[in-house]
Amino acid sequence: MKILVTGGAGFIGSAVVRHIIKNTHDSVINIDKLTYAGNLESLFSVEHSDRYHFERVDICDRLELDRVFSEYEPDAIMHLAAESHVDRSIDGPAAFIATNIVGTYTLLEATRYYWNKLTDDKKKAFRFHHISTDEVYGDLEGTDDLFTETTSYEPSSPYSASKASSDHLVRAWQRTYGLPTLVTNCSNNYGPYHFPEKLIPLTILNALEGKPLPVYGNGLQIRDWLYVEDHAGALYKVVTEGKIGETYNIGGHNEKANIEVVNTICILLEELVPNKPEGVNEYQELITYVTDRPGHDVRYAIDASKIERELCWKPEETFESGLRKTVEWYLNNKTWWNRVLDGSYTGERLGTVKEGGAL
Repeated sequence: MKILVTGGAGFIGSAVVRHIIKNTHDSVINIDKLTYAGNLESLFSVEHSDRYHFERVDICDRLELDRVFSEYEPDAIMHLAAESHVDRSIDGPAAFIATNIVGTYTLLEATRYYWNKLTDDKKKAFRFHHISTDEVYGDLEGTDDLFTETTSYEPSSPYSASKASSDHLVRAWQRTYGLPTLVTNCSNNYGPYHFPEKLIPLTILNALEGKPLPVYGNGLQIRDWLYVEDHAGALYKVVTEGKIGETYNIGGHNEKANIEVVNTICILLEELVPNKPEGVNEYQELITYVTDRPGHDVRYAIDASKIERELCWKPEETFESGLRKTVEWYLNNKTWWNRVLDGSYTGERLGTVKEGGAL
């Protein structure tokens, strides 16, 4: 197969690209606008493969999309390109509307134009796989319920609302035009090459520098954590084996409160980096509670039984094994994150002016 991956220089996208090149015989066309969170250094291990191709393209640019489709003739689309940070969406929602909604619409139309010209056999085999988030479902506060594929949408932030919009567009293009689409909604990803504005890598890097580890509110917000390489394997399974028109929820079965995540990282660093920054006796003493962000959902939790039952996928990593691998990766790959930090991003939490740095 020739798979076109949008956003393939991002955190999850780069994991998908690496998975395909390293574990299959398929080819990848990676299109990415290379915004602040896109990093081609995350693809050094596969960039010299003759099955890997990169095009710097904005998914809002219809002419460039048409060129890429014509030149590479993909057999499937894996659509991961998106603005993805909740705090940034609160401070500047316009970019999220442009990329996540208008960009997805533009990509759908370019795909439909290309797909309509395929032979019947190629039409039947073609797949458009839209990768989304569990945040579209809203908040599970006060219940023991899990998000299922039939949970109603109640997005809380501009980010999750823009992703909900794109989900609806993808499903509408399947129902209205017959475009063969699939949708996946995943829980919080973590792992190697994660951009340092997110909870786990920011906690690791701040702790190593002896900086405060700000935690929103009381830190009891619960998330289900999914190791990014497990997610990449699940996404490939969906695009190759999933049923057209279906939605699959992908989770790690690892519900943890944010404060528990931060404490666990501190405990791991006590073991792995006992020589602390000057003035720090214990990493946990760096934890600082700050004012909660607006509309902060209390609990997300995924029911991943459908993908386990129908596609025989289950995560390989526990939270404990995955987090240890993640911390060790950051300790062993200072060159990668130092280059990120040397750029326009300086370690603060992007998007919330008053509480910059909060988790």
